[in-house]
Amino acid sequence: MSIIQHRQVKIGHKQIGLEFPPFIIAEMSANHNHSLERAMKIAHAAAEAGAHALKLQTYTPDTMTLDIRRDEFMIDDTNGLWTGKSLYELYQDACMLWEWHEPIFKKCKELGIICFSTPFDETAVDFLMDLDCPAFKIASFENTDLPLIEKIASTGKPIIISTGMATVGELDEAVRIAKYAGCRDIILLKCTSTYPADPSASNLKTIPHMRTLFNCETGISDHTPGIGTAVASVALGATVIEKHFTLDRAGGGVDSAFSLEPQEMRQLVEESKRAWQALGNIHYGPTIEEEKSLIFRRSLYIVKDLEKGDILSPENMRAIRPGKGLSPKYYYILLGKKVKYNIKRGTPVNWDIIE
Repeated sequence: MSIIQHRQVKIGHKQIGLEFPPFIIAEMSANHNHSLERAMKIAHAAAEAGAHALKLQTYTPDTMTLDIRRDEFMIDDTNGLWTGKSLYELYQDACMLWEWHEPIFKKCKELGIICFSTPFDETAVDFLMDLDCPAFKIASFENTDLPLIEKIASTGKPIIISTGMATVGELDEAVRIAKYAGCRDIILLKCTSTYPADPSASNLKTIPHMRTLFNCETGISDHTPGIGTAVASVALGATVIEKHFTLDRAGGGVDSAFSLEPQEMRQLVEESKRAWQALGNIHYGPTIEEEKSLIFRRSLYIVKDLEKGDILSPENMRAIRPGKGLSPKYYYILLGKKVKYNIKRGTPVNWDIIE
C-alpha cells in the first residue's frame, strides 16, 4: 500500500510528517506517584533523553467514575497490575493534582520540550485552554465520546487520537465530528488497549492503512515492553510515537511496569530517527557513498602471462577482485578470443587486448 502525502501537522515548534524524524511523546501518566518533585524530575529526564513532548493526563476520580464497589466498577485485571481495585481507587492512585499542571507546563517550556495533556471531560478542556495547551490527546477509552471530541475539536488545536478498541466505523465517527467541529490537524495512533501489551497484538500494518483511509498523520501509542515495536512502526509510516515514561520502574506506580526508563527513552529517540533515516527513497544502483566501493566488485583479469596470439581460456582468465577489468558477464564472449600482444599476469581485461 502506498503512503500518501498531505498537509503536515505542527504542535508547538515541531513539524510532524513523513519528512521529519518521528515526534516522540513521553507519557508521564501516573508515574508522578503523587509527588510534584518527581513529576518535575520526569519532565527534566524526558527533555534530557531527547523526547519532543511530555504528556500529562487531566482528570479527577469524580470526572472519571463513581465511588462504588459494585462488580462492574471493580477491575478484573488478568495481568495483575490493578486487580482488586475499584475504578475510583485506580483513578485516585493515578490522578495528578490540577494545580501541578501550570508549574509543569512552565518547567517544560524552560527545558525546550512541548507539554500537553489528555483531558477526560469538558472541564479539563477549559482548564487546559487557560494554560494555552498546544494540543490535545484523546485516550483510546474516550475515542467514542463524541461530545468530548467535539468540545476538544472546537478549540482548533491539533488532536491526537489513540485508536485502541475502536472499529473503523467508530474512528470514522470520531474523525468526522472532529473535522465538523473545526479541527484541521488530526493524528491517529495505533494503540492496543492492554497494559502491558503483547507485540503480537500490535498489528502495525494498520498504520499505513489508517493513513490512506483517513488522510491524516499516523503513529503508535505503544504499551509493549522495550522499544522494538515502536521502532518497527517507523518503517510503516509512523510519524508520532508515544511511550509511557518513568524515572525507574523499581520506583513503582500504576504504570511503571510498562514504562520506559530514561536510557531506554534515549535509545527510542535515537533508533527511531535512524529507522526514519533508513527509509530514504526508492533507489537502485550505487549511491554516492557506494561509488568508491565499485572497485571491490569482481572483474575479468589475465591470471597467466600471455604471448601475442594466445587464446583466452579458463586457465588464463578469471573473474577476480578488484573491479578494473570488464564485467564477468562478458566471460563467455571472450573465451576463445586471441590476444593482440604479450600480456602480463594481473592485467585487467578490456576490449583493446582482443585481436
